[in-house]
Amino acid sequence: MTINHTRRVRGLILAAFPLCFTSLVATADDIKETSAPAEPKFSYIPTFHGAIRPRWEINTKTGDQRFQVRNARFSIEGKVMPQIGYLVQLDLCDQGKIKILDAYGKFDIVKGLTLQAGQFRMPFGVETFRAPANYYFANRSFMAKQVMNYRAVGAKLSYTLPKTPLTLEAGAFNPANMADHNVWSKTVAWSAKALYKLPAGFSLSAGYASIKPGERRANLIDGFAGWENKNWLVCAEYMYEKYCNAKHKDAHSYLAFVDWHIPVKWWLFNRWSVQARYDGMTDHYSLAQTGDDTFDAARQRVTIGSTLTYTFKAVHADFRLNYEAYTQWKGEGKSPDRFVAEIVVRF
Repeated sequence: MTINHTRRVRGLILAAFPLCFTSLVATADDIKETSAPAEPKFSYIPTFHGAIRPRWEINTKTGDQRFQVRNARFSIEGKVMPQIGYLVQLDLCDQGKIKILDAYGKFDIVKGLTLQAGQFRMPFGVETFRAPANYYFANRSFMAKQVMNYRAVGAKLSYTLPKTPLTLEAGAFNPANMADHNVWSKTVAWSAKALYKLPAGFSLSAGYASIKPGERRANLIDGFAGWENKNWLVCAEYMYEKYCNAKHKDAHSYLAFVDWHIPVKWWLFNRWSVQARYDGMTDHYSLAQTGDDTFDAARQRVTIGSTLTYTFKAVHADFRLNYEAYTQWKGEGKSPDRFVAEIVVRF
């Protein structure tokens, strides 16, 4: 009897073992499906980025030509802890000059809210914020180069609303030239920007800035609208500048451009794009710290171009051809119509 009883117990245990194993596996699968995804691992290792833009261009009216390295930018970005980051960016050859562009630290105060302090571009506009690695044309618009090309030393707050594609930025900065951080001032320059991304690829932006690099102040307003899908990008932007306590007329700048792109398999390249832009500005003065304002004559321009691109993950290379024709030119000398051939390598 004892032997039979032992055999029965052993049989029950062996029969129950597969059931228990199946139950454990099922439970493990349930846990795997319902558990939250793992947070990305934090790393102290910084990331390095760069953009190099060698080019050749010729003035089609006079025949003058030149080679140049328009930019050789290099940046290092990283974090010292998940909520604290930094970035330093240099241009080692901006048309032959070395410049310190950005140097800042930032804190993530709460989710969506970031405090950033140091030297960087004032939050204002969309065209003015494009880096050389992200240009659609070889040369910047007049809006981005002459009218509001401002980096400064200061601090800003950025906030992205939860579950809403709206980002708000506002900052206060030294009004003096960023090359001198030693100047004391009784006033500040400041700017604010709102960017809202709508469904179906639409985006809107509005901004206000007040700058005072010298004795006089200028206030600027900006409005932007854009639309993008798989093959098209269409943008338009307008900027207005009001000079305070100066005998200069108000300045206006504007642009509209379109970029059409498709995937291809042509030699090394995997994307081809065609661009067209119209941009212009009225007579403009860049306020100077010394009081001798720099005058930029009114101008309008049409640019057409084509770009072959190789892109894979973080690696990106462009071969770009542009032709610029001025429809209005009030500057000295003949109209600077030009043809530009450029290579852009970024990583």
